[in-house]
Amino acid sequence: MTDYAIGDIQGCYDRLRDVLAKVDFSPSRDRLWVAGDIINRGPSSLETLRYIESLGSSAVVVLGNHDLHLLAVALGGHETRRKDTLSDILEAPDCDRLIQWLRQQHLCVHDSVRSLVMAHAGLPHIWSVDRAMAFAGEVEEVIRGSAAKEYFTHMYGNQPECWDDGLAGMDRWRVITNYFTRMRFIAEDGTLELTTKESAGEAPEGFAPWFRYPRQDDTRVVFGHWAALEGNTGVDRFIGLDTGCVWGGALTMMNLDSGEKIHCDC
Repeated sequence: MTDYAIGDIQGCYDRLRDVLAKVDFSPSRDRLWVAGDIINRGPSSLETLRYIESLGSSAVVVLGNHDLHLLAVALGGHETRRKDTLSDILEAPDCDRLIQWLRQQHLCVHDSVRSLVMAHAGLPHIWSVDRAMAFAGEVEEVIRGSAAKEYFTHMYGNQPECWDDGLAGMDRWRVITNYFTRMRFIAEDGTLELTTKESAGEAPEGFAPWFRYPRQDDTRVVFGHWAALEGNTGVDRFIGLDTGCVWGGALTMMNLDSGEKIHCDC
């Protein structure tokens, strides 16, 4: 069995099948770790979502901000945005089943054997792996449970901008969500800067890319979300897989054991 991790697919179904074909991927023997943003902005969101869902236990999925946006539209009463390509999902006869499947996915996964974590935006230096997994579990439980409508109604927002152990309710859920799905630049104390989307060298004053801060463990972190990095973090243990497929870049997949990267130009 070979485990591959893949960056933001964002509805680019044909390119997904192209890159999987390069390694003769088979769900009967391989697994695909999906670093979030399965859907949206690309031309084939429905086909992509159906395919990943069809992989069953051969897919390991974390939710990205675009995946959460679909859930917020479907469950929280939010409107689609001008550039969204979600209508095919929302109008599909199997929409409800796909939404329920998405709700069962994770914000963060941890492979202790490989000493590896995968989260859509990354892992903030202010949290140990154990704390991060506990916080992710809190929000996952909310998304799967009876409080999901409240959560998705109030999910959007940049406040609180920093973690505090005393946070509760929606403020706590929102900031956890933002660390896992929207983080790029962060201050030493954990304060998030959520408006800047440029490359790592364009950090606002007082902030740095989250992967520039030292960690107290040797965990590797696989993430997507930040296309402007073009996959380059400058730190081997922090592995960026969003290489801008939907923007005309490439779709990138990595063998989790050998580290080999497989690309498909978009």
